[in-house]
Amino acid sequence: MLAYILRRLLLMVPTLLGVVTLTFVVTQFVPGGPVEQVMTQLRHGTGRGGEAGAGGGGYHGSQGVDPQQIEQIKKQFGFDKPPLERYVLMLKHYATFDLGQSYYQHESVWAVIKSKLPVSITLGLWTVMLTYLISVPLGIAKAVRNGSRFDTVTSVLVLAGYAIPGFVLGVLLLMLFGGGTFWQVFPMRGLTSDNFNDLSVFGKVLDYLWHIVLPVTASVVGNFAIVTILTKNTFLEEIGRQYVLTARAKGAPERDVLWKHVLRNAAIPLLTGLPAAFVGAFLNGNLLIETLFSLDGMGQLSYDSVIRRDYPVVLGSLFLFTLIALVTKLIADVCYVLVDPRIQFNRLDH
Repeated sequence: MLAYILRRLLLMVPTLLGVVTLTFVVTQFVPGGPVEQVMTQLRHGTGRGGEAGAGGGGYHGSQGVDPQQIEQIKKQFGFDKPPLERYVLMLKHYATFDLGQSYYQHESVWAVIKSKLPVSITLGLWTVMLTYLISVPLGIAKAVRNGSRFDTVTSVLVLAGYAIPGFVLGVLLLMLFGGGTFWQVFPMRGLTSDNFNDLSVFGKVLDYLWHIVLPVTASVVGNFAIVTILTKNTFLEEIGRQYVLTARAKGAPERDVLWKHVLRNAAIPLLTGLPAAFVGAFLNGNLLIETLFSLDGMGQLSYDSVIRRDYPVVLGSLFLFTLIALVTKLIADVCYVLVDPRIQFNRLDH
């Protein structure tokens, strides 16, 4: 086990290096870099129009701007150094988990990410919790009623939910219940009301739940299908095993067979998949949902950082989340082996 874990940890290094390198290279060719944006603002401020040139490290529309001022701005953003030198310096900092300073928020990338994490973690926890609380019992019911009308109808419903992107569902929910076209039932944005601090403890809880309904619904509906079908298939596989037939032959009640015998073994892939499910909800589903509902979390931060070309935040958050995803995958593999001794690490390598 230790050898497998060490091997997986070593393999994280080239993966992280590849992700960071690719992202760094892309940022060097994206039009409208931070220097160009500042120069454009200066030119507009002096009453001159013009378009920013292409490329992340240079400015090609600097007519009318003091060249010395341009060099000062390049130095401020670190573009006075050649790309290779900046790349090597970035890797040295990342090796010590120094993610640098945000261009525009005047604080470290760590501090920026830390301030946005609670919102994204909350949304991810609600998504995973509701997904499992609804999908696992539904999957068990589908397995028990396999082939029935209930099984068919619920399969159509969960697959329809899976086919609708969360962002599209969020737009529909806002149109229907957020005052967009029909009813003003839920707020359109944010996690709290303006008078949140003046409310009682119970009032704060209700206000928070009132705000979280639409974004959580948009995030969770598309996740039902995977967990539901996984639960159903796992239960069907376990129901046909010999120990289930033996328990039934001994006269055990069907409820005890399902919840005491089958569930214990069928829950293994569900439990070991929890860390990956949370990271998936946290990393994959937050960007558009947080942007749509104006939630000040990591998704909104990522969007704003890309638009504003805040490269330290873009690169730092991508590095951190890639590392989290890799570590979570390793933890899931270790948990799978710990809860099911039949699985061996040498088999996972193949």
